[in-house]
Parts: sequence; structure tokens; C-alpha cells
Amino acid sequence: MLAQMQLQCCGPKLPATSSRNFPSTRKVVDIIQVSKDDSTKSNVKRALLAARKKDRIELPFRENARVGEMYHISQFFKHPMGVEAMLNINALENYVLIDVNTYRCKLPPIQLLNFEVAPVLDLEVSPASEWCTVELLSCKFEGSEIVQNQNKYFSGWLEHKSSCRTKSTMKNFISWDKTGSGSFLDVDVKLNINLEIYNQPFTLLPVSAIESPGNVVLQALLDRFVPLLLQQLLQDYDAWVKQQSKYLP
Repeated sequence: MLAQMQLQCCGPKLPATSSRNFPSTRKVVDIIQVSKDDSTKSNVKRALLAARKKDRIELPFRENARVGEMYHISQFFKHPMGVEAMLNINALENYVLIDVNTYRCKLPPIQLLNFEVAPVLDLEVSPASEWCTVELLSCKFEGSEIVQNQNKYFSGWLEHKSSCRTKSTMKNFISWDKTGSGSFLDVDVKLNINLEIYNQPFTLLPVSAIESPGNVVLQALLDRFVPLLLQQLLQDYDAWVKQQSKYLP
């Protein structure tokens, strides 16, 4: 998912959406209050950026007429096609399984301040009966020696329960429930970035001068990304249902 957000920000096109009519979405924006790093052990400035976006869409009814049962979306997320949909493999240069439910995803190189940068993300996909999550475990940049040296200034690791330091995180939580006669898919995406401010002229500025515009950019990114994510998931779910129908007796 973070892969798709990177591409939305930097230019490459997302997979085209289908011409089918999708149910309208109900958008909810939830702004996170950003707290300053009050560590007294270091004089290093750190900017803490945060954004959050929630959305909900009604699920279409997909029934297997041969057995009279619905193809539940939880089955889709446990299928390899569902995992690929959550990773958005069409937006990746390549990806590989590195551990149980954990994938190393490399984005196509992008131009950033006259440097070519290729973000590499380790993502964990955890499907369950009533929800599915994608969490960022680590993030680094590949490229020139100068680019790779910046990795130590970017905190891209998931915070463990035993950790006492604030780390950058990304979590995409998807759940589904049935209300009345309809079923709904809920998405809750949280993005937090911890940036070390180490070079001029940024070290001369107050941290708020970096956090305020940074939060606006992150929020705008999620506001654009989440509705597209929902539409793409419905398209992939529909394609999976059609594939399953072909193999039934």
C-alpha cells in the first residue's frame, strides 16, 4: 500500500480503474495531533509527521449460484490474489517473500533532488477472518552512496511493544461487517514518519516549520490514495470471484 502512495506522489500511473460503476464511498477524515519529541538526551531535531484516513464502501453481493453461498471477501484476502492486491504489485518493480507473510517490495526508481532513489519496503500482510492488515516493518533507499547514507536519518521501522523510542510506521487496517441487508468494507490507514533534521538551512528553522507543511502533504496523499485503494480492491475481488467460478464443477 505504501508503494501505491509513493507512486501517486511522484508520478507513475496507477492501474486504470474499470468502467464498472462502484458504490459511492463515505469519507471520514481523522486528523492526528502530532506530539514533539521531548527527548533530552540529544540535541538532534526530529520532525514527527502524521496522517490518517478512514473510508467505507458497500461490498457487492457475489454469490456462487451453483452452491448458493456467497464468496466472502475474507477468502479473497487469504488467497494469493488477495495478497497481491494488498501489496499492489502493479505499482512495484519487483517483490519477494522473505518470511512468513512478509514481503520485500521494491518501487521503481524516482527522481528526488537530482538523485535517483529506489525505495525498498518490507511489508507484513496479516489476513484474518474479520480483518486484514498491512504493516511497514522497514524502509530504506537504494541508489548512489549519498542516497544510501540518508537511510540513517530516516526512521522507517515499526515500533515494537518493548521499544521506548518513537519510530515511523505505516499501518493499513481493513475490516468488513454486515449492517442490515448490506456488507461493508472499512479501511483505516495510518502513516507516521520520523525525520531527523541534520542539514542547513532546515536546522535553522523551528521544527513546526517542517511538520506543518509535511502533515498537509501526507494528509493530501492519503485523501487521494484511500478511495483509489478501495476501488482497486473491489476490482481485484471481482476478478477473483470470476476465476473461482470457472473451476467449480
